[in-house]
Amino acid sequence: MKHGIARLPVAVMLLAMVFLVSMLVRGVADTTTAMIVSSLVMFAACLASAVHLLGARAAAWFAAIAIALGWFAEQMGSSRGWFFGSYTYTDVLGPRIGDVPAIIPLMWFALAYMGYVISNLIVRRAPADGSTHLGEAVCMSLLAAMIVTAYDLGADPYMVYVLKAWIMAEKNGAWFGETVQGFVGWTFVGFCIILSFRLVVRKLPALPSAGISRRHALMPVLIYAGLMAFQIVAGFPVETRSIAVFAMGIPVLCALAGWRHWRTQATVNGGETA
Repeated sequence: MKHGIARLPVAVMLLAMVFLVSMLVRGVADTTTAMIVSSLVMFAACLASAVHLLGARAAAWFAAIAIALGWFAEQMGSSRGWFFGSYTYTDVLGPRIGDVPAIIPLMWFALAYMGYVISNLIVRRAPADGSTHLGEAVCMSLLAAMIVTAYDLGADPYMVYVLKAWIMAEKNGAWFGETVQGFVGWTFVGFCIILSFRLVVRKLPALPSAGISRRHALMPVLIYAGLMAFQIVAGFPVETRSIAVFAMGIPVLCALAGWRHWRTQATVNGGETA
C-alpha cells in the first residue's frame, strides 16, 4: 500500500500533463469537461505532494487556507470588482459556488503550492522550510506570489479571449487588453495565501527531511513547467508565448538547480528515497 501511495503523485502528474496538452486538440464542446478534469487532477497531484513533503496536517491547512481565501477573493472580484477589477464568469469553467466556478479555489491551492515549493527550492535549495522568522516569511511569500503571477501573465489573456472563461468589464487594459490591476490582485491574493500558511506552519512541528522522496518534491515544479509549455505552444496573443519562456522558465530552471542540489545532499546524508 505504501509503495502504491508513493507512486500516486507521479501518476497524477502524468494525467495532469495529458489533460493540459489535450486542451490543444479538444473542441469547444469539450472545453468545460477538459478544464474541470485537468484542474481536479492538478489539485489532487499537488495535495498528494504536499502530504508527503509537509505532512497531512500542514497540507490540510494549506489547502483550506488557499481554497477559502481564493474563493473569497474571486467572489469579491466578480461581485464587487475587488482585487482584480470587474469581471463576470461564464459557464465555461463549470458549476459555481456563489459567482465563482468550483474549480477556481482548487486552482488557487495548486498554484500557491507550486509557488511555495519553487521559491523554497530557489532560495533554500529544499522543497520545504521551517523558518520562524517573520521577515523572511514575508519575503519568501512575496517571491512565491510573484512566481504564481508569472503564470497568469499568459494565462489571463488566453482564458479571456480564447476560452472566454470570464468577461472583463474593461477591455482596453495595458496588458493585451487586460488590466494591470488584475496582476496586482493575483500577487496580493497569492501573497496572503502563502503568508497565512507560513504563519500557521510556524506553530506545527516540522517533518524530518529524511525519507522524503525526490519525486514528491519535483512534481510541482514539473507541473508548473507543463503549464509553461502549454503557454509556449498555445498562448494568445502570440507575444505571450515568448514571455512565458522567461517569466516562467527562469524560476523553473532555478528550482531544478535547487532540487538537484537538495537531492544530492539528501543522497549524501542517506535520507532520500526514490
